[in-house]
Amino acid sequence: MTVDLRRIKAERIAKGYTQDQMAEKMGWKNRGAYAKRENGFVSIGADELAKIAEILDFSKEELGIFFKANVPERERNNN
Repeated sequence: MTVDLRRIKAERIAKGYTQDQMAEKMGWKNRGAYAKRENGFVSIGADELAKIAEILDFSKEELGIFFKANVPERERNNN
């Protein structure tokens, strides 16, 4: 499983938050640190993902929506 960065971005946009606002809510000085994570240049840590979910009004129990399964194409076609 991997973090679904598109979902994080979509939920951020749906809430009306900019990357600058997310960075501020994360406690970071500028949007660069947040943007690097949302764009996949830096991996999102577990604690960071939990904080992002909290900011976006998702509980820890709902963190699963921010993951996608990595199933090889061949396996998907066989099922």
